[in-house]
Amino acid sequence: MMLAAAPPPPPPDTFPPPDPAAWWTEAWPAPPEAADPLGGRRAGRHERPPPIDNGVDPLLYRLWSLPPLQTQLVRRGELILEAWARPTGGVRQAVIRVTLRGDGQAFVQGRAGLGCCEPRIGRLVAFDEPLPADQIARFRALEAHPMWSQPQLTEIEEADGSASAVCVDGVAWDLTLVTRGASRRLHRACLGEEIGSIADALGPIVAAALGQDPRFDLLFPRGADFSREVADYQALLARGGRLKPARANRPQPPPLAIPLDEPPPAPEHLASPEERP
Repeated sequence: MMLAAAPPPPPPDTFPPPDPAAWWTEAWPAPPEAADPLGGRRAGRHERPPPIDNGVDPLLYRLWSLPPLQTQLVRRGELILEAWARPTGGVRQAVIRVTLRGDGQAFVQGRAGLGCCEPRIGRLVAFDEPLPADQIARFRALEAHPMWSQPQLTEIEEADGSASAVCVDGVAWDLTLVTRGASRRLHRACLGEEIGSIADALGPIVAAALGQDPRFDLLFPRGADFSREVADYQALLARGGRLKPARANRPQPPPLAIPLDEPPPAPEHLASPEERP
């Protein structure tokens, strides 16, 4: 018994061509609230995002599918904690952002991928999730943690004044705290003594992100355990060493404060090409 052959598909010219204008005019699905917890805000008369000096360009945030920190309007009682993990011997990078909002809600966003070799983030892993309420108090307490008084960039100095070896294999971390009108960044190389100085923040941040996606978890084989780094830091202090400001630290001039409703002052004279240095 022979089975009847399936009818051939209709020729392509029977389908109506797509409307190019519909791409721009049709309603587009709105992103979930967790993807941009502070989105849709209108700046007040004298309100502006705080200056961000964490080495991440706004366009790089876009590549990682994250709202740039430079555009976030953080208000009274709110904060953003962000941590970047950058291996010194590979291109698997990760970023975790925790946002505490003024209405009592909190969110965690995680990104991981290959930050190299392509004009995009390769094999991007992304999630945006509400943060359980029982974790909020732990993050809020970090705003007043004494680690924020540490230098932005540090070097290890032993008790005899000698410097520690340079890190060549491990994970470097960038930690940024954004509050109303202010931001603070701490960069720590992959030495345990340096990472241990900010482990009180890294532990909760990584723990909040784990369990959301197994591909993301794979980048943290020790999970949120930074006890080894804490021990290294405590041992440094016990033998009389310290984290001193790195030579790369430079005092930064305060940002020019211009109210949003006032245009910046026009220069009195524009230099000609011949007059420019």
